[in-house]
Amino acid sequence: MAARSKARKRAFQILFEADQRDSAVTAVLADWIRHARTDERQPPVGEYTMQLVEGYAEHADRIDELIATYAVGWTLDRMPSVDRNLLRLGAYELIWEDDVPDAVVIDEAVQLAKEFSTDDSPTFVNGLLGRLKELKPTLKRV
Repeated sequence: MAARSKARKRAFQILFEADQRDSAVTAVLADWIRHARTDERQPPVGEYTMQLVEGYAEHADRIDELIATYAVGWTLDRMPSVDRNLLRLGAYELIWEDDVPDAVVIDEAVQLAKEFSTDDSPTFVNGLLGRLKELKPTLKRV
């Protein structure tokens, strides 16, 4: 697995854990970093993982607003937690990380959905991130 793919997977796991614990993603990130430093069995948290988690944390309200606006027929609370957090991560990377091709961001999110979520999730994640990609030039990067 490529380094950035691993970073995305770990960032997703941190976002998911924070969502499940109802904790701040930055607090969970700090826990992961601390565990990696004190337990040699834990792999270190890479720079790109930190960049993704911290970037999401900085824009979390706007990202949730975008997902809620364009997820037709779904509220954030009704979405499976896995999908919600994959969309959060994908939306952040799609809109705020200009050095990553949009197609790569969407494909990676879809692959994670295939690995961690329901049979319908890859299509849902692909469709919503595809819509955000189309709207990207008009979306405010607040």
